[in-house]
Amino acid sequence: MSTSTPVRATAQAVSPEPVDETGRRSPRRKSILRKAPAWLVLGISLVITLFPFYWMLRTALTDGNHLYSDSTSLWPHNFTFANFERVLGLASDEENRAAGGSGADLDFLLYTRNSIIYTTVIVLGQTFSCAMAGYALARLRFRGREFAFAVVVGALMVPPIFTLLPNFVMVKDLGMLNTFAGMVAPTLLMTPFTVFFLRQFFMSIPREIEEAAMLDGAGHWRIFWRVVLPMSKGPILTIALTTAVWAWKDYLWPLLVGNDPDNRVLTTGIGVFLQQSPNARPDWTGLMAASTLSVVPMLILLVVFGRRIVNGLNFTGLK
Repeated sequence: MSTSTPVRATAQAVSPEPVDETGRRSPRRKSILRKAPAWLVLGISLVITLFPFYWMLRTALTDGNHLYSDSTSLWPHNFTFANFERVLGLASDEENRAAGGSGADLDFLLYTRNSIIYTTVIVLGQTFSCAMAGYALARLRFRGREFAFAVVVGALMVPPIFTLLPNFVMVKDLGMLNTFAGMVAPTLLMTPFTVFFLRQFFMSIPREIEEAAMLDGAGHWRIFWRVVLPMSKGPILTIALTTAVWAWKDYLWPLLVGNDPDNRVLTTGIGVFLQQSPNARPDWTGLMAASTLSVVPMLILLVVFGRRIVNGLNFTGLK
């Protein structure tokens, strides 16, 4: 008896139980079957979303002279890294043309540096100024507060394209064309959504925490920096990352204001690179190589901080 009981218990523990005593499917199996269509739809959506990025990488790794010879293949034809080398300026003109390039010039490192400066300035300026504005609208009592908030909400309904021409005229009249100051001026201090988003979060912070700080002698400025900001790392990081992605891929405004070669950001530089190619034979392999490299910095940020973005967008307040 002492030896048979453990054997039976072990057998029962490891044996699968796909059905219950009545012969019906187990709840776990039913749950898997119910979730199968959702997983299928999610997988198809993922493939559709990622396929353009894969095709961009596939084109970048294809020799330019063989791009049209097997255009339907899912794998790079005549695999090569030459397109990345010539985009980064590591290949001579002879090697550029031998790899199927058009001879167009792309100062990738300069444009990447400009994009980093452009994105960093906008992220820092916009995040902190909007955080202060959101806190003021959420906590401070002053005349015209409700009107100011109504203006912010109303600005959410104005398409950005409507402000493009007035901003351009203002920057031109101030003599800031082809300067970094003119490029960052319209979005440096505020965007309506950022103010609205942070205001809603600040309102969810219990007032008791701030009142306790006031009893200790802290003013509004000290409470904002020492109490509120440390408690708001998630939403602020979310705003900073989404602003960075938007600023990094911005094209139209930098094209209008910063078209000087020394001030071009990466998006406008890639656009000029395509325009320099012959219309009869665009340099698609070089363009895809530059586009692939331009995605890498934002991809790294999203991979490292992606969970923070999801957590920040799904916050439900503090207890």
